[in-house]
Amino acid sequence: MKKALISSIVSVCALIAQPALAQQQTAVTFARGAISTTLKGSIKGNQYRDYIVNARAGQTMTVRLTNPDGRAYFNVMAPGSTGEAVFIGSTQGNNFSGPVPGTGANTVRVYQMRASGRRGATANYTISIGVTGRGAAVGGMRPSVDAKVPGTNYNATAEIPCITAAGMAKTRCKAGVMRMAMGEATVEIATADGGQRHIYFKNGRASSSDANAPMRVTRQGDVSIIRIGTVEVYEIVDAFVVGG
Repeated sequence: MKKALISSIVSVCALIAQPALAQQQTAVTFARGAISTTLKGSIKGNQYRDYIVNARAGQTMTVRLTNPDGRAYFNVMAPGSTGEAVFIGSTQGNNFSGPVPGTGANTVRVYQMRASGRRGATANYTISIGVTGRGAAVGGMRPSVDAKVPGTNYNATAEIPCITAAGMAKTRCKAGVMRMAMGEATVEIATADGGQRHIYFKNGRASSSDANAPMRVTRQGDVSIIRIGTVEVYEIVDAFVVGG
């Protein structure tokens, strides 16, 4: 009877301890003057590791994951998230570049899929995490001198000429811009399907997007004509991106 009681107590303790063992946390820090860092890690079974990135809305975060066995994935979560993700690596790939989800402790969670977890497989990986934009290089939280549209993270909002779906006539899409230092900016556009498209600018010029499709840019005066894949077209005036 005594043995059975001890065995039961041990089993309960093991169950209580299990969730704590499943999660690991690492605070992400950048060397002075750096805007990114590269870390190596390993998770086994149902373990996951949370990388905590302190940043602010309006900055841009980049994450790149490489793992030789292909078992590791990552999600990006906003401060205060209980698991909801703004980027899901198992369906969206191993590269993320987009606006910081929110001011405070953002989370990049590295994990395995359940099948690998049940097998007790180990995933070794390398992850690179970067934050760019005002204050990112020194880890500061200085407020932008560019005023925000009340109730938003945008420095300006507008409706821009756009085509977001096959067979769709040119219309106007709601857009917001988050401006950063040195001509960097992220333009967030509401698409016809209820989603969003993010276009990233460097030195005031469109440089990439969050689409899994090639992007081409042509210029007409002070307007960038941005074509993504064979369907999407956006017309963005310079003043919207850089202000003025």
